[in-house]
Amino acid sequence: MHLVNSIVFLKIKLNDQGRIMIRSFFALFVYFLWTGLQAQVSNTGLIDTASSIKINALSIGGYIDLYYGQFTGSKFKKQVPYFVSMANGNEVNVNLAYLDLRYSTEDIRVRLVPGFGTYINANYASETGSLKNLVEASAGVCLSKKRNIWLDAGVLGSPYTNESAISKDHLMYTRSFAPEYVPYYLAGVKLSLPISSKFTSYVYLLNGWQQITDNNRSKALGTQLEYRPDDKNLINWNTYVGDESSWTHPEFSTRYFTDIYWIHNPDGKFSLTTSAYVGNQIARDSSGKKGNHMWWQANVIGRLRFNPKFSLSGRVEYFDDEDAVQISPLYGDQGFRSSSAGLCFDFKLRDNALLRFEGRRFFAADPLYINGKGLPSRQMTWVISNFTVWF
Repeated sequence: MHLVNSIVFLKIKLNDQGRIMIRSFFALFVYFLWTGLQAQVSNTGLIDTASSIKINALSIGGYIDLYYGQFTGSKFKKQVPYFVSMANGNEVNVNLAYLDLRYSTEDIRVRLVPGFGTYINANYASETGSLKNLVEASAGVCLSKKRNIWLDAGVLGSPYTNESAISKDHLMYTRSFAPEYVPYYLAGVKLSLPISSKFTSYVYLLNGWQQITDNNRSKALGTQLEYRPDDKNLINWNTYVGDESSWTHPEFSTRYFTDIYWIHNPDGKFSLTTSAYVGNQIARDSSGKKGNHMWWQANVIGRLRFNPKFSLSGRVEYFDDEDAVQISPLYGDQGFRSSSAGLCFDFKLRDNALLRFEGRRFFAADPLYINGKGLPSRQMTWVISNFTVWF
């Protein structure tokens, strides 16, 4: 019943800007779904795309993402509001650096990815001790070699949305609103169940919504379904259901979430990816009455590759969190509704080195941002440069 109420509630809450964004998303989705038909597209929502050096059953890889950025209001605030990725302003810094250690046989696989940088500092703030530095730490056993069924446990990469923490895999350098407000990592157990050559399913039993250290006694359930209609397209659908009550949010109870994203032709002359999601947090008000509190987003990102070295990408997005479930505004209590548009220029220096320059503009009906005088503003500009190397 709560899920039915959530769907009805969403229809009521969508404003005109939101309806236009949703219609555009689905029009692009339908148009490109069957277009194009050479290496299989990677799921860039995960962190399994890094290259590595293989020594028998052991693989070793590495990655460093450096950046320098400025944003409107940086004289008064050190970090870009509402973001954990590449968010420090007016300084050269490390967004994310890690070593990727993997051990794999026919029956066992282990992965350890210790990470460092401003992304880690901001995104893992709620974790304790050395857990703050685990991008991934998991071990898995093969349950069926014939069907390639695996059971993995530990700190795992998150499947939610089409953008992970690994910037080199994405068409824009900065992250959309979408991945900043879903789990970047998960802790629990993951069952991988291939269905056919085109479909793969995954089931997750989790501590909660981006939690290594659990904040209540309940466990959460997640699902993932990958569909690869051909070698140039990937469609991914995820769900999440879990109790999000905690000492910081005792009013919260069940959270429902679902997202769908599509990645098209990432290595081609023209690439496109788009993502949409909706979440509903059931919570009690001051009188103890339960109610639905929803947030949703949609984005579209495209890239035109001029030659093997140079490309230009663009993004438009809209994020709506009217009840401030995920985003607490800098000013007032009006909730959060904002759009953004940006361009990113890429220069591929080597096969494993990338230089990027991005400009991004944010727009809102309410004063959610900060201007150059330190005052509330309806707009914000973010410009940033990046140098990434991996092996």
